[in-house]
Amino acid sequence: QVQLVESGGGLVQAGGSLRLSCVASGRTLSAYAVAWFRQAPGNERESVARISKVGGSIMYANSVKGRFSISRDNAKNMVYLQMNSLKPEDAAVYYCAARPVDFGSWSGDLTSWGQGTQVTVSS
Repeated sequence: QVQLVESGGGLVQAGGSLRLSCVASGRTLSAYAVAWFRQAPGNERESVARISKVGGSIMYANSVKGRFSISRDNAKNMVYLQMNSLKPEDAAVYYCAARPVDFGSWSGDLTSWGQGTQVTVSS
């Protein structure tokens, strides 16, 4: 399995920007589709952005469209989530997830998860 480590979280003011990073080790990230999930206390974990192994297919949750951007740099074994125009409702623990197939459920045993990075947005 691939190991994932997120970074870049922190405290930002509403309207500000933050870039999250996810670095993979143990395996070559180019062999994995990657997604960013987030979970706030009391809320269900939700997918905010997904990118295919090659990077040609990208999907965003409606709540972040136009504000967030996912990208990957396979040469560096990294995936990024650029977050702009942050809102208080964006506050959550953000997780990086990876799976070796472009299709299928993210809840399966093939999915690897990072430890998460906290994003706090002040009003």
